Amino acid sequence: MPLNSNWWKEAVIYQIYPRSFMDSNGDGVGDLQGVIMKLDYIKSLGVDAVWLNPVYKSPNADGGYDISDYNNIQTEFGSLHDFDALLIGLHQRGIKLIMDIVVNHSSDEHYWFEESRKSKNNPYRDYYFWKPGKNNGPPSNWPSVFGGSAWSFDESTNEYYLHLFSKKQPDLNWENPKLRKEVFEMMKFWLNKGVDGLRMDVISCISKNTCFPDTDTDDINEIIRRYYANGSRLPEFLQEMNEKVLRQFDCITIGEGPGITNRNALTYLEEKKGLNMIFHFGHMFIDQGSGGRFDPIAWNMNDFKNVFKTWNDAFSEHGWGSVFLGNHDFPRMVSRWGDDKKYWSKSAKVLCTLLMSMRGTPFIYAGDEIGMTNVELTSLEDSKDIETLNGWREAQKKAMSAIDFLKIANQQGRDNARTPFQWSPSRHGGFTISKPWMELNSNFLEINKEDQDDDPDSVLNYYRRMIQVRKTHPVLIYGMYQAIETEHEKLFIFIRENEEEKILVTLNFSDETVNLRSRFVTKIQDKLIGNYSPVTDHSMILRPWEASVYTVFK
Repeated sequence: MPLNSNWWKEAVIYQIYPRSFMDSNGDGVGDLQGVIMKLDYIKSLGVDAVWLNPVYKSPNADGGYDISDYNNIQTEFGSLHDFDALLIGLHQRGIKLIMDIVVNHSSDEHYWFEESRKSKNNPYRDYYFWKPGKNNGPPSNWPSVFGGSAWSFDESTNEYYLHLFSKKQPDLNWENPKLRKEVFEMMKFWLNKGVDGLRMDVISCISKNTCFPDTDTDDINEIIRRYYANGSRLPEFLQEMNEKVLRQFDCITIGEGPGITNRNALTYLEEKKGLNMIFHFGHMFIDQGSGGRFDPIAWNMNDFKNVFKTWNDAFSEHGWGSVFLGNHDFPRMVSRWGDDKKYWSKSAKVLCTLLMSMRGTPFIYAGDEIGMTNVELTSLEDSKDIETLNGWREAQKKAMSAIDFLKIANQQGRDNARTPFQWSPSRHGGFTISKPWMELNSNFLEINKEDQDDDPDSVLNYYRRMIQVRKTHPVLIYGMYQAIETEHEKLFIFIRENEEEKILVTLNFSDETVNLRSRFVTKIQDKLIGNYSPVTDHSMILRPWEASVYTVFK
């Protein structure tokens, strides 16, 4: 076991989008008591921690990522008492809780912003970025990630405020020490309750280019990297956060990092100064063109595999990363990376195998463990996502038809990940007894937890087995990563190795059969798991969407 071993490196983390997880009171919205109702199910997965998406008081303009009161719970989700009960219930089952905090921006309905916009002399004015216009327009040409300008004009003081996301999400000014002190006190509030970790939303953007120069590119991801993220004061802000808050608690910190690259990642992870681990988006933006989410481009397996190699190399000696293939901000992983039709079950298991055998802490997004798929909206009016609706407004300016944009949204949009959890084939999928806040995917009759629970060949039970394989073979956590067949367009093959053990992972990302016998068969020792029966088969002929994990002779 390496000297720098930690529980959070060895953990498997389960992400819950509470609005869509389980409704306990019949109002159609998932809530904290609904999560409590499913704690034994969460425990049955074998996970070690839960990452809970924001449950704070919010107007819900952007799925709760627009917070109006950091120290209170959104009434739809319950109360602080419910939160305390959830924390106790998780800890009783040996599961830790990671809270999602959003400190790059607040809601425009937060007290700070309501005060800030009243006058230029208000004590809270400098909690946000206010600037006069330029040439009868915004202070700069910065675009919002959600479309349109990143600046909104406010008539109260005849100035513009900055919002990298929705105009309902004004950016907080971390240059202001009073603002930082308020944020640190908020963090202490939750950590004092016994929360085990903080997932920090778009933490890479808390230090930005405060000269606000015009951008010289239209590529939104490049704009984020060069102008919105990785500002010069970021190391200072993270170090201060550690000194003022984090060192006082036994907690894990996870940074979400648009704009983070393999070249600057370690800046975020300096020992005792930075975060414990980060999310990067190398693979998650691989199918996005310069226009972002609604500008899809083709991707290939070689590029996909290279992202994993690049990040394994980045953390080969220092730092630690996360491994994820989907979350609340992206399409369902089996629809994006797998085959959600003919080979739905097999490909869902291939992706699970990849997720659980890579170096880095794996994150499972609720619903992926039963193979939930993308939803097909029939109208843009059915979308619940501000990014999709804003994207449609921008698409109209380019004369795109509703049919063409809907096709892209159904492929790329965030609604795909936010349909309610499919618990059973009963009415509303067992999620609620009333009309759900968002309609379920119609395939809940075929894809649901209840039907998979007792089926030994189900996606759900494969997840349970694969999690245990990871936990019983530390080489899959800490071992060296070696890429194999790096140029093959259908195969993802790699070795994990430490002093005690060597493991070979073979994944076929296609509906074709591939023969690997000549290269590997003499090295095979035991087959730990596979998604075809019998598991004891050592033929090394990879069938369509086949996953196999072997121990091999060193």
